[in-house]
Amino acid sequence: MAVKSTGRLMRWMQKVYYNQAGFNQFGLMADDTLRQTPEVIEAVRRLPADTYNQRAFRIKRALDLSLKHRILPSEQWTKFEEDVRYLKPYLEEVEREMKEKADWNAR
Repeated sequence: MAVKSTGRLMRWMQKVYYNQAGFNQFGLMADDTLRQTPEVIEAVRRLPADTYNQRAFRIKRALDLSLKHRILPSEQWTKFEEDVRYLKPYLEEVEREMKEKADWNAR
């Protein structure tokens, strides 16, 4: 019983943090806000064209809104439940490849 309530509490805390971060008010997803490390840059380069274009649109729209000191109407905000970690599989692959390359170079 305690595990279920702990899980619900964690989920609630995640939602609160997600909404407090504010990037969703610009229509961004969590993966759109990742710091541009070499791994992230390579993962973004590997995205399919349609996913890459959607990401670019969200970032350009967010920049435009930010410059105008505006946010999207609340019905257009990215919802916690709808935010997909689209970059995660590519990022994991890149990190695995970089680790393997470093292991080979260390020999």
